[in-house]
Amino acid sequence: MAKELSKTYDPKQTEDRIYKHWMEKGYFHAEVDENKKPFTIVIPPPNITGQLHMGHALDNMIQDALIRTKRMQGYAALWMPGMDHASIATEVKIVDAMAEEGLTKEEIGREAFLTRAWAWKDQYGGRISEQLKKLGSSLDWERERFTMDEGCNRAVRVAFKKLYDKGLIYQGDRIINWCPSCLTALSDAEVEYEERDSHLWHIRYPAEDGGKGIVVATTRPETMLGDTAVAVNPKDERYKDLIGKNVILPLMNRKIPVIADEYVDMEFGTGAVKITPAHDPNDYEVGKRHNLPMPRIMDDAGIINNNGGDYAGLDRNEARNQIVADLKDEGLLAETEDHVHNVGHCYRCNTTIEPIISKQWFVKMKELAKPAIEAVEDGRIKFVPERFAKIYFNWMYNIRDWCISRQLWWGHRIPAYTCNDCGKTVVEIDAPTACDCGCTVFTQDEDVLDTWFSSGLWPFSTLGWPDETPELKFFYPTDVLVTGYDIIFFWVARMIVFGMEMMGDVPFRYVNIHGIVRDEQGRKMSKSLDNGVDPLEVIDEYGADALRFSLAMGVSPGNDMRFYTKKVEAARNFANKIWNASRFVLMNSDGKTGTIDESKLDIADKWIISGLNTAITEITQNMDDMELGLATQRIYDFTWSELCDWYIEMAKPRLYGEDTQVKESTINVLVYVLKNTLKLLHPFMPFLTEEIYTSLPGADETIMLSSWPKVEFAGLEQDAKQMADVMELIRAIRGQRADMNVPPSVRTTLTILAQNENAIKACEEYIKKLAYADEVVLISNQNDIPENSVSVVCPVGEAFLPLSELIDIGKETERLQKELKQTEQEIARAQGKLNNKGFTDKAPESLVQEEKEKLQMHTEMKQKLAERLEYLESIK
Repeated sequence: MAKELSKTYDPKQTEDRIYKHWMEKGYFHAEVDENKKPFTIVIPPPNITGQLHMGHALDNMIQDALIRTKRMQGYAALWMPGMDHASIATEVKIVDAMAEEGLTKEEIGREAFLTRAWAWKDQYGGRISEQLKKLGSSLDWERERFTMDEGCNRAVRVAFKKLYDKGLIYQGDRIINWCPSCLTALSDAEVEYEERDSHLWHIRYPAEDGGKGIVVATTRPETMLGDTAVAVNPKDERYKDLIGKNVILPLMNRKIPVIADEYVDMEFGTGAVKITPAHDPNDYEVGKRHNLPMPRIMDDAGIINNNGGDYAGLDRNEARNQIVADLKDEGLLAETEDHVHNVGHCYRCNTTIEPIISKQWFVKMKELAKPAIEAVEDGRIKFVPERFAKIYFNWMYNIRDWCISRQLWWGHRIPAYTCNDCGKTVVEIDAPTACDCGCTVFTQDEDVLDTWFSSGLWPFSTLGWPDETPELKFFYPTDVLVTGYDIIFFWVARMIVFGMEMMGDVPFRYVNIHGIVRDEQGRKMSKSLDNGVDPLEVIDEYGADALRFSLAMGVSPGNDMRFYTKKVEAARNFANKIWNASRFVLMNSDGKTGTIDESKLDIADKWIISGLNTAITEITQNMDDMELGLATQRIYDFTWSELCDWYIEMAKPRLYGEDTQVKESTINVLVYVLKNTLKLLHPFMPFLTEEIYTSLPGADETIMLSSWPKVEFAGLEQDAKQMADVMELIRAIRGQRADMNVPPSVRTTLTILAQNENAIKACEEYIKKLAYADEVVLISNQNDIPENSVSVVCPVGEAFLPLSELIDIGKETERLQKELKQTEQEIARAQGKLNNKGFTDKAPESLVQEEKEKLQMHTEMKQKLAERLEYLESIK
């Protein structure tokens, strides 16, 4: 039964109530239903440390819009929720909290630390889930998962053992990325690079026989303490006599050989490089080829160890400064030049990474990458936009073994167990009870797995894998992954690798890539710039629908977008427009449910239904193509312009007339078009559309489970085209009247020389109402054109407005002259500003641009005013 809508729409009084109702009714839940086609999205699991930011808002708005559309289209639509344990980020938070109590994790031990970690997760972990609900996310909360819940934990252990048993996981001493702050290994994907200003130090290594020796160039003089060779290119004529001889390692007074290796770039620096195998990945490879010693000269915290001689105990940065000073004192610093280079830093704490040799667990990636590459090459997985496949391929073609062990306590502990008696190491899904040697006591590996290992299993572990659950059979592979371009190699690549390896099938069919949300100036939102915008504050002020719609209007696959508060305000105004239009329809509905009798449709009805059909076709295609920006622009244009500004105005005379059949037909069309418009809008403005839709006569219990609009009533195009042509004429007449400053209250006789007389006659009443005419006179030749009239020309015909009925020519001339003078003053003012270098050089670019736009606007106004005055002068 229809209910009355309040005078104004208040999101604060609506959104929480509606979301609670949806939850209670279980509308978000998806079940295995063999009578339906599945459509699945797994949420990129937010960290339990996280709070909702604009990136989350954009990401989840896109997913929610897609899942709501498919749900209405009759799919068994599952949007799987969950959270990520985020090893490093969470452990850092807990360690920091303990530090405030004067505690360290080593003091309380692993078990006590993990007890604190789980308590922290219970206290803060659900925060972002509640925030996603404020956004209107229709996630299947009954299925919510956590990367360390029992099911996901078991999936990780099973996957680890499968890979280990196939020889694809191994433990070994390799050069790895080490964070001296987080005190853990990092994978290549977890190292971010940025350009930094530094120096290139040219250091002389004296010859063993006292000769000049050789000069090497390095950006890291502190690592020279661990040098075990100097390398030159075998083709470099400058050093061919030194190859095979020894030089003295400065400050350490140790003999090291000069070796030849093609890795050396003859054009860089001096063409000779120091080789520190334990602290540089390239040097490590050279060291292996030449069987060089590989001494580590730093501990895990970046402090020089005893292999560093007199520099032991110094921080790596302190050691650098001291070493450079000592080299200078000994006359061994040949040159120092400015140098800009890429420096790797930890993606979590921004500390400069230290490459070190360390015993870690690795996944062999080359073999695993092949089927994952083929899945994208042959189109089983498509990137949207397609250009992002290049980033994926670049990473996968050049992939190296993945370091998966982390020296942390919070995370999935590696399921490797060492016998306390014989020392044999076994990998098992569950802790072993006895060794072949008879011992029953084992020690589990202390390390945990890289967070991205468990995240890589997310599309199928959340559906019950390794068990063959009904959900796994029905909902896998998933359909769309929505994510930012910044984690293509972090996460997307690993899900594809694990999907192909564990499931033998792709984890998803489409990867929808979006950019980041920037501020109004195009800057990345960050704490340092203090330019972040809290989506919860925006929701509190404008409502979730306004935020969602403003984000959708600006989104284009793969591209960054700027956040403007004005766009949110415009979206709120749009919501108010729909609310007011819906109130008008409801007040006149008289219980009508939108049942159309095609025989009773007039030309305006056919025009709006035809327009709705076009909108349905285009928006449905936009959603299929994941072009949400195009879809929202189309629904905005149709709703605001065609429905509200035109059709409702055209409907009013028929609603208020005496003919009850016309009135009944008109309100049915209004209800029909409004219902379908709300359905098209629902994926973007779920709360507003639910509140209005469930108030309409004969509506379903919720718009969420109503059917997606489909094209009905074919064959209306010809009448719709005639109406559209007449509307173009009406717009031109109204524009002409506005130019002459004629108020709507002044009505005149309108003379039309018709090109399409049938269209004019069919729309005569609409022309009268909307073009402010008290009479429409049709003429067939130019001899009947009234004198002193102004004309507008359109394909449907030429309309003539009698000037004497519209304006006082003398007064209008005086008004236009005054306006022309003011416009010329504005032009002079703007030109003066823009000709002032003090303004153009010092004022913000946005202010200068604003002045340029003002100058252009007033210049165009001046031209129009001059033309108008010239015309009035000609007809005096």
